[in-house]
Amino acid sequence: MYKKKYLWCFLSVILVPGLFTSSVWGCYAIVVGRDASVDSAVLLGHNEQNDGQRFINLRKVPRMRHKTGEKIKLTGGAQIGQVSESYAFLWSENPGVSYSDAYLNEWGVAIVSDGCLGHEEDTAKLEARGQLTQGGISYLLRRLIIEQAKTAREGVQVGGQLIEQVGYPQTRTLVIADRNEAWLLSMAGGKHWAAQRVPDNKVVLLPNVYIIGEINPQDKKNFLSSPGLIEYAIERGWYNPAEGKPFRFWQVFGPERKKLMDMRQWRGQCEVTGKIIAKEPDRQLPFSVKPDRKLSIKDVVTILRSHGKGAICGKSTQEAAVFQLRSKLPTEIGCVYWRTSAEPCTSVLTPWYIGITETPHQYYQQVDINKQLTLEHHFSESPEKFRPDDKHAWWVFKKLQDEVHRDYAKQVKIVRQQWDKYEAGLFDEQDEIERKALELYRKDKPAAMEYLTDYCRNTALKAVNKARELTGELERK
Repeated sequence: MYKKKYLWCFLSVILVPGLFTSSVWGCYAIVVGRDASVDSAVLLGHNEQNDGQRFINLRKVPRMRHKTGEKIKLTGGAQIGQVSESYAFLWSENPGVSYSDAYLNEWGVAIVSDGCLGHEEDTAKLEARGQLTQGGISYLLRRLIIEQAKTAREGVQVGGQLIEQVGYPQTRTLVIADRNEAWLLSMAGGKHWAAQRVPDNKVVLLPNVYIIGEINPQDKKNFLSSPGLIEYAIERGWYNPAEGKPFRFWQVFGPERKKLMDMRQWRGQCEVTGKIIAKEPDRQLPFSVKPDRKLSIKDVVTILRSHGKGAICGKSTQEAAVFQLRSKLPTEIGCVYWRTSAEPCTSVLTPWYIGITETPHQYYQQVDINKQLTLEHHFSESPEKFRPDDKHAWWVFKKLQDEVHRDYAKQVKIVRQQWDKYEAGLFDEQDEIERKALELYRKDKPAAMEYLTDYCRNTALKAVNKARELTGELERK
């Protein structure tokens, strides 16, 4: 029955062009509260999408100690203080891009981001207004949050303090999640922001528009924001309390939209509720919805693989991720970064436990970790850096993706038949893998971490070999 409902929902999108506003073609996030998932995990799904020649490095970064008084130089030249020790994390690096890296740290805190339409303003005007200090903080915001935060709430607070200190040059929403809760942190450009907690029993579908609405300053459990947020909006002429309208973040800090109902948010909400949501283009959809059943990793990645009108998945998707964050197991075992290399509909999820000691060298360019972490290396544009490399896992999956798109309707069925079987096997064996890891963990923690490292390496490299086989098979057709 559910599949039938979703089919009608999908067809309705196709058959009613122009009914909805369309968010900027780009990233997409799905956030599932712990009481809305099948295993009491907080689930964070995300598609990372960018134009141009791109690729992904996946690497484990260890804890690092820093010198007293050490400063971090930001992309625009501003400097902020460094902490004495930064936490370890799994890092999905999208070289050359300012707002696209994803992270999972040793405490089980995950972070991704979606660009959002806001009031357009260049950095020079923001600086003149005192809203940016030397270009503010852009690329490093998420990394600094992940290096310093033990919880999602703490991540919001760390991020908020950095934004208030030097400002943020974009309009964007971060999703920060941990083993117990998840938050959306929306930046208005400059030194103002607002954050809202995802209800434990609900699901948030985030396209590239602001979705935080009314903010209750007294409800610190569910809302946080920068000082003077409303006053700043009044000063800019974006909000007039004399009109008697409530202060809604999406309405005040987002651009005026003739049609409020976003197509991709609507599509996702239809899928998780199992209902055909009323087509009212002049109505803003709710921040979150209650699903019609508890969601699994498979449910989340199915949405991330959605094609058709209002597509969530496409050729410009470099990675899909589902962070599975569970509190009933030790963090090293309970927090898993499930991810695909390249477009998720042509690729396969493989697990990466936060407790692993390293990722296979096939998953990142062979550069010293200290060099790779520098701004200079991340933003270098040497031709060699972006040249396809058949020894690099991401490029292997990208080659398969390109081969599928020669005849998508036919070829994707062949590929999905193989990958769905592979993923099903991984899901089926997960309990046993974790049982063994937990048994080792209680006796010899390093041995447990090595066991998980070997498992993730073998699983991922087997998928790489399978991708090569599938590419060859399609090339011969």
